[in-house]
Amino acid sequence: MKSEINNSRSGNSTESIKQGFLEHLKYTLGVDEYTTTDHDLFMALSYTIRDRLIDQWIKTQQTHHRKNTKRAYYLSLEFLMGRAMGNNIINMKLEDKVSEALEQFGYSLEVLEDQEADAGLGNGGLGRLAACFLDSMATMNLPSFGYGIRYDYGIFKQKIDNGYQIEQPDEWLRNGNPWEIERPDVTVKISFGGRVESYIERGKAIYRWVDTNDIIGVAYDMPIAGYGGKTINTLRLWSARAAEEFDFQGFNEGDYVEAVSDKVQAENLTKVLYPNDTLYLGKELRLKQQYFFVACSLHDILRRFRKSGEPWIRFPDFAAIQLNDTHPSIAIPELMRLLVDEEGLAWDTAWNITVSVMGYTNHTLMPEALEKWPEPMLKKLLPRHLQIIFEINRRFLNLAITIFPNDMNSIREISIIEESNPKQIRMANLCITGSHSTNGVAALHTELLKSRLVPGFAKIFPERFNNKTNGITQRRWLLHANPPLAELITSTIGDNWITDFSQIRKLESWADDAHFRKKFLKTKENAKQKLSLLMERKYGITIDTSAFLNVQIKRIHEYKRQLLNILQIIIQYNRLKNGNPKEFIPRVSIFAGKSAPGYDMAKLIIKLINNVANVINNDESIENKLKVHFLADYKVSLAENIIPATDLSEQISTAGTEASGTGNMKFMCNGAITIGTMDGANIEIVEEAGIENEFIFGLNTEEVKLLRKSYNPREYYNKNREIKGAMDLIINNYFSFSEPGIFDPIKKMLLENGDRYLHLADLGSYDDAHREAEALFSNKEEWSRRAILNIASSGKFSSDRTITEYARDIWGLKPCPVE
Repeated sequence: MKSEINNSRSGNSTESIKQGFLEHLKYTLGVDEYTTTDHDLFMALSYTIRDRLIDQWIKTQQTHHRKNTKRAYYLSLEFLMGRAMGNNIINMKLEDKVSEALEQFGYSLEVLEDQEADAGLGNGGLGRLAACFLDSMATMNLPSFGYGIRYDYGIFKQKIDNGYQIEQPDEWLRNGNPWEIERPDVTVKISFGGRVESYIERGKAIYRWVDTNDIIGVAYDMPIAGYGGKTINTLRLWSARAAEEFDFQGFNEGDYVEAVSDKVQAENLTKVLYPNDTLYLGKELRLKQQYFFVACSLHDILRRFRKSGEPWIRFPDFAAIQLNDTHPSIAIPELMRLLVDEEGLAWDTAWNITVSVMGYTNHTLMPEALEKWPEPMLKKLLPRHLQIIFEINRRFLNLAITIFPNDMNSIREISIIEESNPKQIRMANLCITGSHSTNGVAALHTELLKSRLVPGFAKIFPERFNNKTNGITQRRWLLHANPPLAELITSTIGDNWITDFSQIRKLESWADDAHFRKKFLKTKENAKQKLSLLMERKYGITIDTSAFLNVQIKRIHEYKRQLLNILQIIIQYNRLKNGNPKEFIPRVSIFAGKSAPGYDMAKLIIKLINNVANVINNDESIENKLKVHFLADYKVSLAENIIPATDLSEQISTAGTEASGTGNMKFMCNGAITIGTMDGANIEIVEEAGIENEFIFGLNTEEVKLLRKSYNPREYYNKNREIKGAMDLIINNYFSFSEPGIFDPIKKMLLENGDRYLHLADLGSYDDAHREAEALFSNKEEWSRRAILNIASSGKFSSDRTITEYARDIWGLKPCPVE
């Protein structure tokens, strides 16, 4: 009997998967063939797959504990995980057996996968990068934990109504999450508010944080399977609970609302993911979220270290803590508080430990996007941490003055405290001061970080700065997202590329093989047909699958320049209206992405895209040669369908603004060619694939810097007839319908307020690149050759390579294979 149970829980044969599936339908979900729904089937299959993760998950933790190994702890406020089932099936190498088991029951794996809600616990690239990193760390047998927040509501659902973005709550947990396991025994008491008492004891200052308001953090664990299913690491997400569930006295006195108010207030802390929006910087709930998850995570990390019995001086030999942007930056004063106040270490000893274990990843070149917190807010919520930050800054400035002895401007810039009214705490400055490593996420980004954003720190700590170009996991973004292309690659060069993406370079010689090019074009056609079916089912849109598919899918922001894209589309529309449509190739332009709710200009750009699409898509005179579609509610699962189908990848940010980008890498390994500026990781894509195999346009970083001194956008408007023609359609309300003047802010931004992101300066060059791309697309042989060369050149952009560099250069971490 025991072996039968084990077989239904852990066996990988078709029969054992079928048995486990049926058992979960009956005994876990309590349904039969008459009452089961597609969602029940999805849940039963998820539990069946999870069963096959559990043994190795436990064994992974046992192995790491037994070998007393060093671990990496990745702290991120965002993890944009997407759907888990397909990824887990791929990484456990169970796809054939699962598909066969379901087919024998008359079910489709694809249909069941579509029942899963995206775990949208992030706003965009930063959260998706964190998810890719977890996959790579597990695949490479690196002992690691991810730590974040279990938001009840993820990134909002986006609806489009009359062209406008409408935000709706994303209830991703409404139907349950089969991949998580609640750990009610793993709880942490977290404090806010109160005051600090201090006194001298045996000649030493003692600090006590008292009269606090406390809440409880409860751990929820999700297994992260490496490819092959040997190492199963953990993503631990924290959920807030009230320290006291219920005020019984208040209830007895008839005050029912007040009796549960503490519970409601506490649980609101992890209710909602904050949108990526400067409007929300400096909000109290955001700071409380950051401290909550950091404090829970550090408590967990230190608890694990205490079990080793080693002295605190050896803590850096057992733990490497990576701060994913400034969101977890409060970890630095929190670790100091724990070591100094609770463990009794001397300040210098605690500081050396803190700097040794902490690493910081910077993700932005925008000064306005660097987090700051008002001093009064920190004093109110985290009074002891504010004291520690002031002491860190005092000691740091004593050092800085020796580097900049007569330069108060430099001292002011690098100080952790901004002397404004009220004073602000600069969290990036705190991160650089309190960690042994600060890394950028692309070569250009790292150089600009040192030379423009924080040059003072680069002078004081030159050895701390390093580059770690971002990457993506080829297992999700190629093997899982594009099975026909993955199968073609494997049948041609073998399957080593799945875990060693440098092997993809072997495809290079096949770009000149006509038969292989034909097979590649067939996979692209299949991907377009799949996308077309999804668009018809979800949006009621049909597309010409033979058309030239241009795609820009990312967060809507002025610097990412969706506006540049739609301006070029309007130019193309004017050409079609004024010329012979039969002379043009069919083109479909797809946009997707969300604007932060408080970002009015980004939301207006969405409205413009939708209004332009409405005009173009209903204009019969252009004979369907141009179509524009904005696909609502962009998320990981939608990207997995769009990216494999794409011909031209739009990576068109103003040079010097995009830290890296990872969408560009996903498109590249799926055989799309990049049209882009020399910005972020585009530069390294060009280095790998050759500039002749991309469509590069526009000003570079130095040219942008130079032009800004004298830039007059009206000059470009006046001297270029086609730019003027496109702008005039917007200005003259051609796309406004019954809302005249609706796009006046865009006109003012471009023509009157300086066009900060140089749309009009780059538009002519961008349009030329588009024309070049369209001409090449007509030559299918040459287009497919260059597309294949892009795939063959994408090996550098695996997150496996990125994580190898983190482990070697920052964490000092070695693989720990699990039997």
